[in-house]
Amino acid sequence: MVVSCLLGLINIGSDVALKDILSMAVSGLYLSYLAVGSLLLYRRVCGHIRPSSECEDTTVNVPNAPLIMEKSTLAEDAIQPTGYYNEYDAPPKDELQLNVGGRGATQRRLRNYHVTMIGFCSGIGTGLFVGTGAAYAKAGPAGLLLAYIVVGLVLWCVMQSIGELATLLPTAGSFPHWATRFIDPAVGFSLAISYGYCYTIAIASEVSAAAVIVSYWTDLTPAVVITVGLVLILASNLMSVRFYGETEVFGGAVKVLCFLGLVIVSIVITAGGANNDSIGFRYWNDPGPWTNYNGITGPTGHFLGFLSSFVNASFSFIGVETVVITAAESVNPHHAIPKAARRVTYRIAFFYILGALLIGIIVDPRNPALVSGSDNANSSPFVIAIKEAGINALPSIVNACILVAAWSAGNSYCWVGSRMIVAMTTDHQLPQVFGRVTKKGVPYVAVITAWLFGPLAYLSLGSGGAAQAFTWLLNLSTVAGLIAWATLSFCYIRFHSAMKAQGVSRDTLPWKAPLQPYAAWVGFIGSTIIVLVAGFPVFLKGNWSSSDFVASYIGIPIFIVPIIGWKLFKRTKFVRSAEIDLWSGRLQEGEILVQQRVPRNLWERFVDWLV
Repeated sequence: MVVSCLLGLINIGSDVALKDILSMAVSGLYLSYLAVGSLLLYRRVCGHIRPSSECEDTTVNVPNAPLIMEKSTLAEDAIQPTGYYNEYDAPPKDELQLNVGGRGATQRRLRNYHVTMIGFCSGIGTGLFVGTGAAYAKAGPAGLLLAYIVVGLVLWCVMQSIGELATLLPTAGSFPHWATRFIDPAVGFSLAISYGYCYTIAIASEVSAAAVIVSYWTDLTPAVVITVGLVLILASNLMSVRFYGETEVFGGAVKVLCFLGLVIVSIVITAGGANNDSIGFRYWNDPGPWTNYNGITGPTGHFLGFLSSFVNASFSFIGVETVVITAAESVNPHHAIPKAARRVTYRIAFFYILGALLIGIIVDPRNPALVSGSDNANSSPFVIAIKEAGINALPSIVNACILVAAWSAGNSYCWVGSRMIVAMTTDHQLPQVFGRVTKKGVPYVAVITAWLFGPLAYLSLGSGGAAQAFTWLLNLSTVAGLIAWATLSFCYIRFHSAMKAQGVSRDTLPWKAPLQPYAAWVGFIGSTIIVLVAGFPVFLKGNWSSSDFVASYIGIPIFIVPIIGWKLFKRTKFVRSAEIDLWSGRLQEGEILVQQRVPRNLWERFVDWLV
């Protein structure tokens, strides 16, 4: 907190050069503090870590048996209990988790509606309300719409794959553990690092964005806004997971209601209800459905515009997949996760695709405000259309919703980052102290560790080297999310291969995702292509920029280098299909005692469908 306060005080000064020097110096001090603290902590507790070779082999290999088994008769020393909640606030029972790399002591307190709204929160954010403006200016109405349809398809494939895995293995290890089990422990280690970094650094991104959003109304010192945002995020994540779930329900409700309101307003504007000027599909005719990217005319310019929007759309969708991380803390993951995988993706695709269509109707892609660079409501295509229609009160309301979206996203990113740290402890890739929990099952050490990246937001308030360094950190985080999509899809491909090699029918699974393994291949190939084309503008004539090239592609070696390092250090091996463990880590059928309330009337059926 001392370093955080220093970073905040830097921005109060008036001398720009002095601020830059102090920002860079304190940044170095802050990172050194993290490094030294982590090293001392590791040396203190490393003696408590057992190498994986010394862990008991509790793998249960029962060919052709259901993957949800009856009550186990294994010896008690092969059972690792974790907190499990059959009722909302009931005392924890022992949940059997076998050979999942360690003990996950988080508690199952998230209800179905929590899981659903977390999916909403992770998928609807500033990317929908603000980020679509720049993409629309580059691609035009048809390019933007097509880009969101294609990326929505890729995301649907990824969600079906990880939804099936999370339903079968709702463990604290989550994403990294799947990579460890189905691909190679080194891949699991690298995925935890890159994915965890992607979300911990995004905490700083969101709170700094909140400071810009507040500037829409007042000249309040941005450092104050950042400090308040960081304190609220830390407080929310140190409460019980139930409290976190309730905050996400609130954030999701605000964003959904805001979007529905924008849909209604957009329809009114299109019909001419605001200023008696019916727009219809005017901008699809003039300037047309496509725009020329970077002055390149013809089909080539249209395709490049689509490709640019394609990349932006992918970044907007990143985060939807985090809903399956709730499996380890869901009251009934066998019911909640398949429901989330089936419905949340459709809803997110609906919101984005409908939003892209409406933007192409109500705003001229040549409007300079779309690329103004503002992170508040001024650059939102919806707000631009509202202002041009002469509706003066709504922009402030939309800006308030964007502020809630930014805080909700930062809150969610801290939660995801902390769970990645917990995942590394369950696979013995970090000291076990990082997995310590409170009486309410909150991994407080992991939460604080993830939150410590948040104060880097103060760097965004400087200029020169400090601000440039912060921009680079953010660019690296976006590519990490796309690499995670590809890796998770490949996890399912390996899982499906193991099922086939070991003669296990998919009919034994608690939930079967449709179109598998083809959907996983689409998710893997599609995500890989997006990663490879993410920095294509630098290859265009006259557009070369070393910094942009590095920012676009450095995420690839950052993912590969930890794999090589962990393999050399631990001498891990690629797991063969016939040797993949398909049995341990499942919830036993007798452990799932939550009674699902059957809808009795039309309203209850609607609510059940909604959440």
